[in-house]
Amino acid sequence: MKPRIVFMGTPDFAVPILEALIQNYDVVLVVSQPDKPIGRKQILTPTPIKEVALKHHIPVHQPEKIKLDYAPIEEVSPDLIITCAYGQIIPESILNIPTIGCFNVHASLLPKYRGGAPIHHALMNGEEKTGVTIMYMDKGMDTGDIIEKEEYIIKETDNVGTLHEELSKIGSRLLLKVLPSIISKTNHREKQKEEEATYAYNIKREEERIDFSKKGKDIINLIRGLNPWPTANMLVNEEEYKVLEARFTPKDHVKINQVEEITKNAIGIGCADGIIYITKLKPFGKKELLTKDYLNGMKKENILEWKIN
Repeated sequence: MKPRIVFMGTPDFAVPILEALIQNYDVVLVVSQPDKPIGRKQILTPTPIKEVALKHHIPVHQPEKIKLDYAPIEEVSPDLIITCAYGQIIPESILNIPTIGCFNVHASLLPKYRGGAPIHHALMNGEEKTGVTIMYMDKGMDTGDIIEKEEYIIKETDNVGTLHEELSKIGSRLLLKVLPSIISKTNHREKQKEEEATYAYNIKREEERIDFSKKGKDIINLIRGLNPWPTANMLVNEEEYKVLEARFTPKDHVKINQVEEITKNAIGIGCADGIIYITKLKPFGKKELLTKDYLNGMKKENILEWKIN
C-alpha cells in the first residue's frame, strides 16, 4: 500500500515536486497559502499549488495561520508530510502528526542559505554552485537533519528565473530518488554543521536599489539575483527604472552614477571599477524593453544628462 502524503507548498517552484508525488504516490491533502489578489484589478487568484491540486481533485486547505488551523491534516492521518516553499513555519504539533515523519525540499545546499530566498541570495553573493537538499523537518528554520543533496553549477547566464526552474526539476527528481529509503526508514541522516550556517532572508525593498558606487561584478550579481522578480532598480530623474539585464566592462577613471556611454544596444553607467551597460530595462509606467528599442526616438543628449539615484 502506498503511504498517505500531505503536501504543503505554495509557489511555482513547488509545482514539479507536487506533480511528481501525485504521479507516484497517494497525495491525500494539499496545504497552501490563502488565495491573494493579483494585478491591477486585484483579482483573487489561487496559488500555483492549489491549481495543481484542484486539477487532480485533491482537497486543499488554506489556513491564514497554520499553527492555529491544522485539523484537516490530523483528519487524513498521513504517513508523511512533505513541504516545499510553503511560506509559514510548521509548528511541532504538526511535525508530530505523520507516522513516518515530515520532510522538506529546500533550494540550497544546507546549512548554507536557510530561509525564504536562497536562490536570490546565492546569485546576489556570486556563488559558483548551489543545489537542493532533502531534509528532515524540525521546529527550527531549515535546521533539520540532511538526507540527500544535489549540486548545481551556476552558469554566468543564470538569473533567478532560470535557476528557479533548474532547481525545481532537481528537487522533484531528488525527492523521488530518496522517498523509497525514507518510507523503509533506511535513508541516510546527517546533522547540519551549525558553524557553516548562513541565512537567506526575504529581499527587502531597499535592497533592490542599485548602488553604482559598488564594483561592477557585485552590481551584475544583484541584477541577476533579482531578475525577473522582484527586479533591481535605479532612480532616473526621480523616476524608478527597473534593470533586468546588463553587462560589465572594467575601466579606469569613470564617473560613478553618470551615463558614460550610449551604444546602439546599451546605456553605460559608471560604477566603482568600470561601466555597467544596461541592455534591458523597464521605465516607470512602461513595459519591459531591450535598451536598443528604448533608444529609438530618444535624444542622446537627454540621456547623457540623466540624474541617477
